[in-house]
Amino acid sequence: MNDRGPYAEPVDMLIVNGTVLTMDAYDRVIENGSVAIKDARIVFLGGAHAIDHTHANDVIDARGGIVMPGLINTHTHVPMTIFRGLADDLPLDAWLNQHIFPAEAAFIENQNVAIGTQLACAEMLLSGTTCFCDGYFLEDQVAREVFKSGMRAVLGQGVIDFPAPGVPDPRDNIAAARRFVEMWCNQSALIQPAIFCHSAYTCSAETLRAAKSAARNLGVLFQVHAAETSHEAGMIQSGQGQSPVQHLSRHAILDANTLLVHGVWVDDDDIAIVKDSGAAVSHNPESNMKLGSGIAPLPKYLAAGIPVGLGTDGCASNNDLDLLAEMDMTAKLHKVTLLDPSTADAHTVLKMATIEGARAIGLDSQIGSIEKGKQADLIVIDTQKPHLMPLYDPVSHVVYAARGSDVSDVMVAGKVLVRNRSLTTLDWEDIRERVKALQAEIAAFNNRNRC
Repeated sequence: MNDRGPYAEPVDMLIVNGTVLTMDAYDRVIENGSVAIKDARIVFLGGAHAIDHTHANDVIDARGGIVMPGLINTHTHVPMTIFRGLADDLPLDAWLNQHIFPAEAAFIENQNVAIGTQLACAEMLLSGTTCFCDGYFLEDQVAREVFKSGMRAVLGQGVIDFPAPGVPDPRDNIAAARRFVEMWCNQSALIQPAIFCHSAYTCSAETLRAAKSAARNLGVLFQVHAAETSHEAGMIQSGQGQSPVQHLSRHAILDANTLLVHGVWVDDDDIAIVKDSGAAVSHNPESNMKLGSGIAPLPKYLAAGIPVGLGTDGCASNNDLDLLAEMDMTAKLHKVTLLDPSTADAHTVLKMATIEGARAIGLDSQIGSIEKGKQADLIVIDTQKPHLMPLYDPVSHVVYAARGSDVSDVMVAGKVLVRNRSLTTLDWEDIRERVKALQAEIAAFNNRNRC
């Protein structure tokens, strides 16, 4: 902030007339605040009278709403939007083996991955997500579509010890992941390539070690599903004599560039291992609930000081990518689980969707808070609606009352991607029509597959 007089330098964009939730180390909230952006970065933030509005090329009027960092979704499988609602209310094994794996084998190819990714980007942008961490197959196609959308993302090429889309020979899985990372490491400042091993029960110890070694050598994030279900935990325990976390630790998978996804079936020893390793966790409560996987010990992770971000998982198991809804569910789930209304408080959960989410995927020096010098990944929430009035505590409002549809404006790296609830880089009408055509094909396939 600048208290020495109005900021009068030329800027590309001003956001004015909003309550600014900085999510910085001091948790500053600026009433009637302004944020100035130049060359993709935040150059000033302060009160309404602390900046000269005449030097801005463009102005967004927040109209008394909330201005905050863009939301960060730490776990997705964005092409799976095309399977939203395809098979619900089933155990994970049946859901995967009887429905999702066959559908993926039939429909996951470049054209459909492009459609699913475009749909996911549209949904996330319109609900305030500016950055997401993805893990899937044909990730090069995902990256191409994300690049067109203007979103920020960490994108992991999938590794699994079975034939997969784009990698029919599992012996090529590590090489394919390496090729993806090398291709995208300098393509765009907004896209960070990564490597995603599906899990310890679909990847051998040799595969896990080779994939992690590749990630280390390339300096990228390593993602892995871990301890998601009791079945997985029992399988690893039976085969390896260790818990999933202990198994990953034994093979030197855990470090500060490792993101453990789900982390439901863990004990205190596992949490200590994660803490000591420096690894982070992506918490996906709605997916875990819907698949009956269990409830991750979020309060214990947080008490240990482990970085924890919030994730939706894929649309096939959530069934949406709305992080505002995910925050509300997260806070309430852990309160009722522990019978303690003070746990998973609104401020803690909002941090998980912003600065802590950024920390979990290694981007906290760039995004996750509104601070001078950081990337201008910002959203505006319209609070002039019945369910958002009156407003006493903006943090509480964001977590417990706001909905994805309340997001009015979104920018990434200073570029406006949603203006007054309209997408600027994606053609929604075209996406909608192509999704509807694909839906008919997938529905017919799924009906035949059930017979």
